[in-house]
Amino acid sequence: MIPPPPTPTLPEDLLLLALDPVRGKPFCRNRFLEYAMAGAALAELELQDRVTGQGGRFQVTNPLEPPDPVLAAVMRSLPAPDKGGRFSGVSAKGWVRHAGRQVEGMYLDALVERGVLRRETHRFLGLLPYHRHPVAAKDLAAQVRHRFVAAERAGFPDHRSRALAALVSAAGLSRFVGTERGSRSAMRHLVHDHWPAHAVLRNIRQDRANQSGGGG
Repeated sequence: MIPPPPTPTLPEDLLLLALDPVRGKPFCRNRFLEYAMAGAALAELELQDRVTGQGGRFQVTNPLEPPDPVLAAVMRSLPAPDKGGRFSGVSAKGWVRHAGRQVEGMYLDALVERGVLRRETHRFLGLLPYHRHPVAAKDLAAQVRHRFVAAERAGFPDHRSRALAALVSAAGLSRFVGTERGSRSAMRHLVHDHWPAHAVLRNIRQDRANQSGGGG
């Protein structure tokens, strides 16, 4: 008997929405996608009741590793559950900033290994190597996009679809995933209701402020 395909996680869905399926380049800045991937991992762990967050901080509530190997690796990078009784936890914004590149890299490697993405190596000015990741499993990518659009039309009726919509909005991907202009405002409001997406947005705003000389 052929085993069923693994259930897609929020980071996998987000990555397939964020990449141009032909060129393999993110629709948003790569650094912003890194933040969003870290936020998506936290959002997935929250959906699985393994972490909880409030007030811009989060903590582990269930230290047992999930069956998904990439999520399990993310879990191993998180601090042990806080036994002090009072919620303190870790800064969501700080963790997203420092873990983003590693989390994105792990998911890119995993999807390349599974044949969902291809890895193409190019060289900037013929010297510095960089990678692009075109979609190999085009049917799977189309399914992810179809599910997102269907959830949008239904008003994002469940926690998973709302979490994904918030991450898409925080990363600045809304106009690239077929969303209607009228729903983008609702998606922006969702960002403030989901602490992982809000942590992503805070990092993006910090980067933009630093580039414009408005903050350190």
